[in-house]
Amino acid sequence: MRFVAAAFAAALAAQKAAAFSNVYSGRRFSTSIKMAEKTALSQDELKKMVGYKAVDDYVKSGMVVGLGTGSTAYFAVERLGQLLASGELKDIVAIPTSVRTKEQAESLKIPLVTLDTHSKLDVAIDGADEVDPDLNLVKGGGGALLREKMVEVCAEKFIVIVDESKLCDGLGPGFPLPVEITPFCHEHTLRTIAALPSCAGCDAVLRMGSSSSNKPDGDEIAITDNGNYIVDLHFTEAIKDAPKMAMELKNTVGVVDHGLFCGMTTAVIIAGSDGISVKEA
Repeated sequence: MRFVAAAFAAALAAQKAAAFSNVYSGRRFSTSIKMAEKTALSQDELKKMVGYKAVDDYVKSGMVVGLGTGSTAYFAVERLGQLLASGELKDIVAIPTSVRTKEQAESLKIPLVTLDTHSKLDVAIDGADEVDPDLNLVKGGGGALLREKMVEVCAEKFIVIVDESKLCDGLGPGFPLPVEITPFCHEHTLRTIAALPSCAGCDAVLRMGSSSSNKPDGDEIAITDNGNYIVDLHFTEAIKDAPKMAMELKNTVGVVDHGLFCGMTTAVIIAGSDGISVKEA
C-alpha cells in the first residue's frame, strides 16, 4: 500500500482519524472521495492530500517531472521524495521552479536537471492562487511565476493541485495578479501596465519585502530568483478576458512575464470538505 492512513494519523488524531482511515485504497484515489463522517481537515491536510494524490496518480518511473513552488506543491515534492526513497519510483529526474523547491528536492535526494538538458517534461505538478471555471489560473503569489511558466509550458501534462478555497467564478478580485518586470525604469513599466485597456481599474502595487509574499513585509523592493521585480495588480471586479489580458501584458516592453496561466491546465485536483475531486480540461 503506497499511501496509508497512517501518514495522517498524527494530524488527524483529534479529528476522528479512525473515520478518515477508510478514505484511502492503496496508491490510487477515486475521482471523488467522500470523507467518512465529513471529518474536519485543516488547510494543510487538504494540501497534503492533493499533493500526494497528484504524484500517486500521474508520476511513473522513468519520467521527467516539473516541481512547482508553494505550500501545496511542497507536499507533491515530499511525496516524490518518499516514493524514490522507498524504491517504488525509479529513474526519475525533476526540474524545480524556484530556489526553495530546488533546496527541498536536494534534501530529499531527488535527481535534478534543467530545461537546458531536458526541454520536454512528462508531467508538471503545481498549486495555484486562483482557478476559474475554464481552468485558467492566477499563479505567482510566491514569486516564482516566470520559472513556473517556463517549466510547466514544456510539460505534456500540467496537474494543478488546490483546496476548494482557490476556486472562483472569475479571476482577479480574490487574489492579486503578479507581473514580473525588469528593474530598469520599473516605475515607468508599472504605469504602462496600469494603463493597459484590459487592466483598466486595477491598482498596481510594487511588491516590497520578500518576493515569496504579496503582502508587504519589508522596506526594500522584493527581488525574484531571476533578479527582477514584481508588480501585483489588485482588481475589484473579475477579469473579463483573461487570455486578452495575458497577451497585452506579455506584449508590454519591460514585462518579463505574468501570473495568468491560460489554456495550460490538464487537470485540477481539488480537496474540499466533502473529499477530493478531479476536474479535467
